[in-house]
Order: sequence, then structure tokens, then C-alpha cells
Amino acid sequence: MKSFFKDIQKYLLTGVSYMMPVVVVGGVILAISLLGADQTATGLVPTNPIMVYLNLLGKAGMALMIPVFSAYIAYSAAGKPGLAPGFILGYIANNTVSINGVDCKSGFLGALVLGLMTGYMVKWMKSWKVGKTLRSIMPILVIPVTTVFVIGMIYYFVIATPVSFLMTALTSYMTSLNSTSVIGLAIFMGIFAEIDFGGPVTKAVSMFTLALISEGIMGPNGIFSILVAVAPIGIFLSTLIAKDKYTPEERNNATAVGIMGCLGITEGAIPFAIKDPKAVYPACIIGNIVGALIGAFGNVTCPVPHGGFIVLPVVGNKLWYVVAILSGAIVTAILLKIFKKKLPVEETEEIKNSSAAATEGN
Repeated sequence: MKSFFKDIQKYLLTGVSYMMPVVVVGGVILAISLLGADQTATGLVPTNPIMVYLNLLGKAGMALMIPVFSAYIAYSAAGKPGLAPGFILGYIANNTVSINGVDCKSGFLGALVLGLMTGYMVKWMKSWKVGKTLRSIMPILVIPVTTVFVIGMIYYFVIATPVSFLMTALTSYMTSLNSTSVIGLAIFMGIFAEIDFGGPVTKAVSMFTLALISEGIMGPNGIFSILVAVAPIGIFLSTLIAKDKYTPEERNNATAVGIMGCLGITEGAIPFAIKDPKAVYPACIIGNIVGALIGAFGNVTCPVPHGGFIVLPVVGNKLWYVVAILSGAIVTAILLKIFKKKLPVEETEEIKNSSAAATEGN
């Protein structure tokens, strides 16, 4: 059993390592494209032709990161035959499926599950004893087609259906909280608004706050705009105050993640959450609750569906907004310093040796 979980950890880390460059490239270019963008009721819209094109490039990267994650989990488990079904099923996880009239998608959590299911199914099919003729078409026809069909059906009927019910239940519960308790709503949003970093739960919270904007109620969206930035900025700050708990590569990536957070792009936190969920999830949730409560206390409002410092010009009660983001991020960083374990001794020594070699080379 211990070996089984070790294998799963290895598969997930492989998926993260391939996904991270896509996250960074897509997120940073998308963030750049939003600089100077117009604030509209549907979000930030670039007007300069170059920025419009950069926005397209950035969105392409962000759309690809989940399929890449799923595909390389499957690849790590089963080799090349896992790539094609992993990409296709990861794409489905990251796109809307309509179940019982409710639009939903499962995001990176769904892609994680689908990647593992794909990897194990492909690995099992590779062990089949088949004739020489069939063996030649197994990796390019039989395995990918069968895997996509079987796991795709399981996803639609078993995974996506409960996600749709979850989204409906979350929206109903937040509506009841909004009419009875602002503090209760803030705490609830702090826990759930970014728990899956842009996945179905996040989308349910976002749709709820956007629906209220159309009714002239902008406080919940103000809180949501705070929470978008807290986790990625908090992760970046933690790499500054807890350097012994991150590899040089993670610290370099965290700089880009921090920039993305400032500009309202939270997905950069996903690789860190997958790699160390025991530390990252509680730290981010507590930091989010702090940010949400401060935002509620300061009566922060936001009329546009975006977050981070880039929407500051249109935010109501700007000082409280900034204080909420920074306070939540600092709490997250401090808790990550406490919760995260130091790097293994051998990994620390390897980093020191590589740094020393680089210094001598210079």
C-alpha cells in the first residue's frame, strides 16, 4: 500500500513538473495583456491590438495547463500510450459539461483523477496478451480509443454529475448566507472561493458574486476579488521567508506566481498545492478567511469580474482592499513557513553543491 501511494505521488509530481512551465508562460503573458485593459461588466478587456493578441496567447497557455497536467500523470504511469487519452480527458475536465441543465467542469481536481485513471487503465491494457497483428495497433488505436471511451463515460455519469449538484448546493447556501450574515458569508467564501484554484467550486462562488453585481450588490464580489490574489501572493512571500523549504526552481517559479496573483490570476498556486497539499491548503484557506473578513469589515466592493491589484481603480474602499490582500497573503506565508517541512538533507546538499559549482564556474 505504501508503494502504491509512493507511485501516485511520483505520477502527480511528474504532471506538475510538465504543467508548471505552461502555467508560468500562460499566466505571465495573460497578466501582461491585462495591463491598461478597459474595465467592463464582463471583465478586463484589452483594446490595443498587440495586447489583444497577447491575451489570446496567455489564455491558450492557461487552457492547456490542465490537459498537460492530466496527460503527463498518465504518461508517468503508463508511458507514451497514456499521452493521447490523458490530453483528451484533461481537456474535458477543464471544459464545461452540461449535466441536468447545470454547466460544470471539474478543473485540476478532475484532471488529477482522470490522469490517474487513464494511467492505470492504459498500464493494464498494455499487459494484455494479444496477437502480433493486434499488438502493432494497440498503442495508436485500441488503447487510446478504448480508454477515452470508457473513462469518458465514467467521467460524465459518475464524476461530473455530483459536481453539478455541488455547484447548485453551494450557490443556494451562499444566497441564504448573504441574506442573513455578512461575516458568515465572508468565512464561507474564505474557505471555498479558491479551494480548487479556479475549478468548479471557485466557479460556483464566482457565478454567485457576479449574479449579485447585476442586482447592484457588489460586496461579495469585492471579497472574491481579494481572495483571487491571496494564495499566489502568499506562496511567493513564503519563498522569501522560508527559502530552506523550497527548491531554487520553486522559488523562481513563485516569482511569476506572485506577479500573476497581483494581476488577479490564481491558477499559479495549483502546482504548489498539488506538490504539498498538507501545508498549502490549510495555509491558503486560513489566509483567505483573514482576507475575506477584513474585506467584509471594510465594506469592500468591486463592480467587475476580476481581482488582484489590477482592479484597484474601480474598487470601493481601496485601502481596506489592499490591507485585506496583504494581510491574507502574509498570514498564508507565515503559515506556510510553519507547516512546510524542510527539504530533505540530500536535496539540500545537492542544491548547495550545484550553487557552489555555478559560483566556481563564474
